[in-house]
Amino acid sequence: MKQLDVEVISKDLIKPSSPTPENLHHYQLSFLDQISPHVYSPFVYFFASSDDSSIVSNRLKKSLSEILTHYYPFSGRIIDNKFIDCNDEGVPYLVARVHKCKLEDVLQNPDFDELDKLVPFELDDAFELITLGVQLNVFDSGGFAIGVCISHKIADGLSALVFINNWAAIARGQANLVKTHFTSATLFPPKDNTLGFDSTVYITNKSIITKRFVFGASAIEALKAKYAEDCVKFGTSLENRKKYYSRVEALTAFIWRRFLAVTPRIDENRFYALVHYVNLRPRLEPPLPYYAFGNYYADAQTDPFLVSLSSNSTNDGLDYEAALCYPLVRQVMEKTKRFDKDFINGIRAGDDEYLNVLKEDSERFLRGEIVPFMFTSMCNYPLYDADFGWGKPTWVVVPHCRYKNLVTFMDAKLGGGVEVLVCLDVEDMAKFENDKELLAYVSHTAGPSKKLRSFL
Repeated sequence: MKQLDVEVISKDLIKPSSPTPENLHHYQLSFLDQISPHVYSPFVYFFASSDDSSIVSNRLKKSLSEILTHYYPFSGRIIDNKFIDCNDEGVPYLVARVHKCKLEDVLQNPDFDELDKLVPFELDDAFELITLGVQLNVFDSGGFAIGVCISHKIADGLSALVFINNWAAIARGQANLVKTHFTSATLFPPKDNTLGFDSTVYITNKSIITKRFVFGASAIEALKAKYAEDCVKFGTSLENRKKYYSRVEALTAFIWRRFLAVTPRIDENRFYALVHYVNLRPRLEPPLPYYAFGNYYADAQTDPFLVSLSSNSTNDGLDYEAALCYPLVRQVMEKTKRFDKDFINGIRAGDDEYLNVLKEDSERFLRGEIVPFMFTSMCNYPLYDADFGWGKPTWVVVPHCRYKNLVTFMDAKLGGGVEVLVCLDVEDMAKFENDKELLAYVSHTAGPSKKLRSFL
């Protein structure tokens, strides 16, 4: 992909179409909001529409103003990590021209460092009081991309996507579809003291690179079958293991094992941990609707363990990957079971157990004692439902981030595959992206498939 020449040509503040009522001016952050990181969750939606850019922009601005009356916290400002002053100050809205690069060039061979230019804020920008920003990027050669930054301080990934889809519904004239649910602070009351926990410790300014690897449905099924057969060697029935492994579980095990296999700088004296983020909505009693707004996630983590690279096989002759992937994935899945009614009710009642664990893990990370490898999945999320009136997006992507050792799973638009975004430091990525066993399962590492691009 060519270097993106992005020129911002206008900046506006979009305010709600109707003033926020006085009784809604104070939006309380929940405890889970408070411990979420001060970063933006970015999304870029690509559309191949040939509509005039002024028509596109006017529709986006008008509908954004209307959706802000439903999502009033977005037009306010965060105060002291405690609440949002919903003062209708407005949402930054930028329009930019993309010169010397075609939309198809970006789709065929995306550079995630360059994709950052299509969103309005730096992802870890200190300008964190603003909760939402939008940038319309118009390609000189046709087509456009909508870049959205949403503060993780008030919304998790599902909340962000539901908001964008509701915005799109208003843009295409279906405002009756909008549903909101603002009860997070009631369900998880905020704390006056978060024990000094700082979730931003995992963000680094070192050279982190993001690469995209696409696994087709057949490759995922092959991995699931491979791990199911391997697990028979551990005394588990093949039938039970086939039922156990989901595509996310299989990909988690595979990505993690390939990272350990090719990384030349594994420290045998440091502990490693596998982390998966869990959606809490279906785990509450009664379960929350998918459109419940806020941060409703917690992390399930393996017990930290030492990694020995002294041999590539076990005493039983099993290969190194097969010997470790099963207990690791099994442990992560067992850890998710702790997020039951009693655990969640403990958090809601003010129990500091979960917060103490998070604080201890972050302190061990800062001391260099533990290396986390984090996974988050947006599979089965409504990623491609954002039809603003120009049809569903050609491609949706999360740009580059500065979380080292972070893996994001996203549904591919066609074919039942999964797009895997991997964030590693430059040296580790150089090894990882050239791993032969990894590439044997990857269908492609560039943009959308040729079948998809044929619609451009």
